[in-house]
Amino acid sequence: MNLCRIRLEDAQKLWAMQVKAFAALYQKYQDTETSPATETVERIVTRLQQPFTYYYFIQENGENVGAVRVVDKKENKTPKRISPIFILPQFQNQGLAQKAIRAVEELHGSSNWELDTILQEKGNCYLYEKIGYHPTGKTKVINDKMTLIFYKKD
Repeated sequence: MNLCRIRLEDAQKLWAMQVKAFAALYQKYQDTETSPATETVERIVTRLQQPFTYYYFIQENGENVGAVRVVDKKENKTPKRISPIFILPQFQNQGLAQKAIRAVEELHGSSNWELDTILQEKGNCYLYEKIGYHPTGKTKVINDKMTLIFYKKD
């Protein structure tokens, strides 16, 4: 597994992968306001231009299999954030997301992280807890099918 920094000219490719990766979750939860599947390519371009956003392709055997966005303002008291991370459906359940998170932690520092995920997706919750993230106790109801749960890693 390798991380490759995403450039502005890769925005369209990143957007297409993100839409594909989150399509099933969008169909399941119909979270129009929050789903990465409904984001525009313009929103991704805006994020790529932010000085504190770092997007990486997650690569396996030289192929882009997913991506991760890190928000790192490089301020001691400000937590770093993973939002979003995804693996394309055909590459899921191979440990790639776990490896990618460990790799971004190596690049950006191993402590003071936060993220959120869908409470109803127990596999996601298990993944984050397995690699040291702890629920903060905060949740946010998105709709009658979906609640976000917030995690941190000190």
